Amino acid sequence: MKLTGSPLFGCLLLAFLLPGRPGCAQVLAPTDSVRRPEPARPWRRRPAVLRTAIPLTLVTLGYFSRNENMLDEFKEELREETREHFPQFSTTLDDYSRHAPIWMAYGLYAGGMKGERGVVPFSICYGLSHALSTGLVSNLKRISHTRRPDVATDFSSFPSAHTAEAFMTATLLHEQFGKDRPWVSVAGYTVATATGAMRMLNDRHWVTDVVAGASIGFLSAEAVWRLYPAVARLLPARLGQKLLLLPTYAPGGTVGAVLVVR
Repeated sequence: MKLTGSPLFGCLLLAFLLPGRPGCAQVLAPTDSVRRPEPARPWRRRPAVLRTAIPLTLVTLGYFSRNENMLDEFKEELREETREHFPQFSTTLDDYSRHAPIWMAYGLYAGGMKGERGVVPFSICYGLSHALSTGLVSNLKRISHTRRPDVATDFSSFPSAHTAEAFMTATLLHEQFGKDRPWVSVAGYTVATATGAMRMLNDRHWVTDVVAGASIGFLSAEAVWRLYPAVARLLPARLGQKLLLLPTYAPGGTVGAVLVVR
């Protein structure tokens, strides 16, 4: 078959000499010029799933540790080791450190630092997260009926309310200021972790109480933070201008806020 001088020969020549330009090469290989959309990859959603699945698993394991099993033996042994190495440890600092991340957040606001959201939306998220976390902790304490390590007659050990509050405030601090400032997140979660450690060193909680409390605090803050924009869009546009936020303090070290509509 003789190709010289034929249109097919010209197309083949252009395909080799000018592969990047439109011409006969595109006619011969149309699939090369069409970019098919990349199929969605389910694995990209896994981090968000793990952020929910792991804390829920830790809370579930902590709940079942109240029965006689491997988890119960583990927490008993860890408590014995802790008391052996820190027999005289006693502090009330954990009553205040659980609120430190939220104090830090408002301190950054006062210093002029801009966060992801305004002070009123952030305060609303804090109030809702605190209510959700406190409600979950209170009901789990009532349902689980877990004995405290230091008082055999006190069955309000699981989960740790102090640790839940600490991690809830640390998570809000991270979402508000920590994404572009890693040091803020590190500071918040370090204080939250120290709060949980002090609850164990004070012999007020088992390790499973602390881990479950941290998980509940984290989940409460994350749930409210993610859902708030969708809920805010349903409210009247001028409602934010009529809101007044007032801090509150109750005996026992409880810090909160009251939202007033003017």
